[in-house]
Amino acid sequence: MCSEPKRTEHALDCARRVEAAPLIPTLALEPAAQARFDQLRAQHFPPERNQVPAHVTLFHALPGTERAAITADLARCCADTAPFAIQIAGLRSLGRGVAYVVESAELARLRGALARTWAPWLGAQDRQGYRPHLTVQNKADPASARALLAALQAEFSPFEVEATGLLLWHYRSGPWEAAGLFAFGK
Repeated sequence: MCSEPKRTEHALDCARRVEAAPLIPTLALEPAAQARFDQLRAQHFPPERNQVPAHVTLFHALPGTERAAITADLARCCADTAPFAIQIAGLRSLGRGVAYVVESAELARLRGALARTWAPWLGAQDRQGYRPHLTVQNKADPASARALLAALQAEFSPFEVEATGLLLWHYRSGPWEAAGLFAFGK
């Protein structure tokens, strides 16, 4: 049987692991667009791997230990940003999947400002060039991915959707856990 001090140490250790879980900020989309992309993802993503909603990732792994600072930065940044349109400009092969290409000068500006703020925390993947996209299929059979790309391209026309804010998620080696919603405020 554990003594009280050991349970307390265990609880502290668990709390540290929770705080240390990486954070992933993503773009929040207008509800109808989010539902559309979630539906495509549910149709085409291998079901056992479809553990998160459709999303446009801004950064892949920020330190969970810096959650308070990251949350404050997101709140400040979003309060100073009006909702804006993003262009769904085309489709991209991922080899074993398909993604929609996202273009937006406002998104690039917003991410660039956050990247400068968080530069000491960025890993190699987040220091590379930013190519925003929204994945609707990944880790699928390559033939299935090629077929989906061809089918989506056959009916594709560029369109716009509204970005309404930013979402923050904890990554815990499985489904993401919501860690915050930051609506654009202007």
